[in-house]
Amino acid sequence: MRIVPTLVIVSALLGGVAGCRSKTPSAPAQTDASAGRPASTRASGAGNDDASVEDAATSDERRAQAALKDTSDKRPVLVCFGDSLTAGQGTNAGQSYPDFLQKDLDALGYKYRVVNQGVSGNTTKDGVARLSDVLALKPEIAVIEFGGNDGLRGLPVSETEANLDQIVRALHGAGVKIGLAGITLPPDYGEDYIRHFDAMYSQIAKKYNVPMLPFLLKDVYGLPGMMQQLDPIHPTAKGNEQVARNVLSLVRPLLKKK
Repeated sequence: MRIVPTLVIVSALLGGVAGCRSKTPSAPAQTDASAGRPASTRASGAGNDDASVEDAATSDERRAQAALKDTSDKRPVLVCFGDSLTAGQGTNAGQSYPDFLQKDLDALGYKYRVVNQGVSGNTTKDGVARLSDVLALKPEIAVIEFGGNDGLRGLPVSETEANLDQIVRALHGAGVKIGLAGITLPPDYGEDYIRHFDAMYSQIAKKYNVPMLPFLLKDVYGLPGMMQQLDPIHPTAKGNEQVARNVLSLVRPLLKKK
C-alpha cells in the first residue's frame, strides 16, 4: 500500500480527505453504532464537484498506469499508494507529496525511485482492487494512504477495516515492511463512529506488529498557507512539502543507502 523487503505505510485521512465531494452538513450526524456508521452522512467529496473529481481521477489513473510501464529507472521503488492526498489533488504537476519526498530522498543521498500511485476518490475497496499494480512494481518500500473517503462517505467501519487489513496482509505476505498512518474524522460523524474509525488503525498496526504514523497531516491541517483555500481538506504545494517530511520521518529508519 515484495519479495524484496518493502515498507508500507497505510494512512487514512483526517476529517475530509481524498477526493471526496461534499461539504460539512448543517447538523451533526447521529451514529448507528450497530452498523458502524453515522445515521446521516455526506456524499463523498472534498468540496469539489463530481466532474472535477472524476477529471482528477482520470488524470491520476493515466499517470499511475504510465508509471507501471516505465522500466528505464532501475533504482529500487518506493511507491506511494493512496487517494487524492497522495495524488496531490488541486496542486500543479510536481507538487504532490511523493514529488517532494523524491527531492528529499535525493538530497539525503538515498537512491530510490518514488512512484505516485495515488488516485483521487479512491476508497479502501479501490485500494484492494489496485493491489496487483502495486505489487507489479516490486517496490522495496510502499507508503499506503487510504480510508478518508470511506469515512467521509460513512461506510461501515468494519468494511473499511477489512479492506485495509487485506491490503496490509497482502503486502506483508509479499515481504513488505509496513507502517500505518491514521487520522480521524470531523465531530459531526458522531462519537461512536469516530471511535471505531480511529481504533481500526491501531488494531491493524497491533495485529501485524507494524509502526504507526498517527497523523499524516501533522503541522499541515488547519494552518495558514498549508491547505487549499477553495478545497480546505487538501494541502497546498507548501503543505505537501511538510507531508513529505512527515512521511520521511517514518520511512527513514527503513531506508538504505545503495
